[in-house]
Amino acid sequence: MASRRQSNIELLRIISMMAVILVHLDGASLGLPTPGSISDCTASDAWRIVTESITIIGVNCFTLISGYFGIRARLSGLLRFTLMCIFYAVGIYLAANLFLIFVQHQQPQLFWKGLLESVMVYTHTDLWYVPAYLLLYLLSPMINAAVDSLPLNKFRLWLALFILANVWCGWLWEGGFNPSGYTAFQLIMMYLIGRYLALRFRDGMPRGMRVVSISVYVASTLLTAVIALWMKPGMVYAYNAPWVIISSVALFLFFTTLRIRSGAINTLATGAFAAYLIHKNPLIWGNSIKPTALDYWADGSLWQYTIFCLVFASLIYLISTAVELVRQALAKRIG
Repeated sequence: MASRRQSNIELLRIISMMAVILVHLDGASLGLPTPGSISDCTASDAWRIVTESITIIGVNCFTLISGYFGIRARLSGLLRFTLMCIFYAVGIYLAANLFLIFVQHQQPQLFWKGLLESVMVYTHTDLWYVPAYLLLYLLSPMINAAVDSLPLNKFRLWLALFILANVWCGWLWEGGFNPSGYTAFQLIMMYLIGRYLALRFRDGMPRGMRVVSISVYVASTLLTAVIALWMKPGMVYAYNAPWVIISSVALFLFFTTLRIRSGAINTLATGAFAAYLIHKNPLIWGNSIKPTALDYWADGSLWQYTIFCLVFASLIYLISTAVELVRQALAKRIG
């Protein structure tokens, strides 16, 4: 794949992270209705189901992008990723303690212990994606070498078996290695799918792919919402649920058919992972974002909460992008 950034895929990167934020403002904040609680299917039940069904593709699409372009693992890249995670974890921790001292006039408890733990981003973290991506990054040279050594038909066969094992053993029977997709195993699978798509369509997408892919995405998203009426949310919205995988791949393929060139999109995409590190940090998520979401949900209408989610997610993303651009500028000066 060309190393030049493709704005169509960068736009998907932005949308994927926005979807992750919206998933957290929906199911992770409000909880999702269960089949036993939606016999009447209220408007609020329908809103949560539809929102979750549309946005659950975020993590899978984000990882598909890594697979499509391929991770070029280097020690310097691993160091940059680690330092980025530490920067946000430590920065947020220090900011929270300064707020506690100077605004609330309280003394922080176990400050040095918390500071040390904030540095340990791969072990002492609530952000499951960070250590999972570390494993994917470390394995990527071997994965890439194995993929490059296989004829495409053999790669397709073994990838299909890998996906089958993931869905059958992991999702359907809730195997311990990947019961819901919150694992490195899931990232490896989506990375492999991305690599396959890059090789399969290296000469361009077939005619009609745009219409087919967006149609499949819409159909599988509708299917997800319907299945939520009778299956428990943990299985419906697992990242390795078959309909979630299909909708993720379909949306990704749709964006590969677009032709967009935009410096603004490329710049905004810079803040995508920072948006995850910032908004899901437990000090921000638990103390600010989730309580705010619950308050708006309790006090407003569905339309008001929809507007709140879109505006709030956009603000989080824009602020994260601004902070990340400053961080990168400082890193270049120091480096």
